[in-house]
Amino acid sequence: LVSLLLIGIAAWGIGFGLISSFRVVGVVIAVGIFLFIIALVGLIGAVKHHQVLLFFYMIILLLVFIVQFSVSCACLALNKEQQSQLLEVGWNNTNSARTDIERNLNCCGFRAFNPNETCSSDCFRSHQCQPCAPIIEEYSGMVLRFVGGIGLFFSFTEILGVWLTYRYRNQKDPRANPSAFL
Repeated sequence: LVSLLLIGIAAWGIGFGLISSFRVVGVVIAVGIFLFIIALVGLIGAVKHHQVLLFFYMIILLLVFIVQFSVSCACLALNKEQQSQLLEVGWNNTNSARTDIERNLNCCGFRAFNPNETCSSDCFRSHQCQPCAPIIEEYSGMVLRFVGGIGLFFSFTEILGVWLTYRYRNQKDPRANPSAFL
C-alpha cells in the first residue's frame, strides 16, 4: 500500500508540474517499486510457506526498518538552526529545485531579494518579492515533523512484520507430511 502510494504521489507531482526534477521522482518511484517487490516476496513466501523467501523478506524488512527508523529520528531531531543550514545547502546546490520553489511559493532569493538575479516567480516583475528562506523554513519544520511521525509509525509496523515473519517461518507447514518432522 505504501509503495503504491509513493508511486502515485510521484506521478501526481510530475503530472501537475509541482516537481520538475526527474531525479527526485525517479528515486521516489524506485523506492516504491522496491517496496512493492519486497511485499510480493513476503506474500508469496507466506502463501507457499517458503522458508527461503520468508528469510529474505525478514532480513530485508529488518534493514528497511533500520534505515526508516534512523531517518525518522533524524527528521524529528533536527532543530531550527540545522534545518536552516540544510535548506541553504540544498538551495545552493540545486537549480531545478530553486526554480520550482520560487515559482510555487512566489518568492525570490534565499535570504535576500536581489533584483539583478533571474527569478521565475510572478512577483519578480513588480520587484516586490520576499526572500524564500522564511517561507521554506516554516514549511520544512512542519513537513519534517509529519514525515518523522509517519516514518516512526510505519517503522514500528515493520518491526512487527519482522517478528510475525520470524514466528510464521518457524512453524510447521500444515500441508507437509507430519511424520517428516519427527
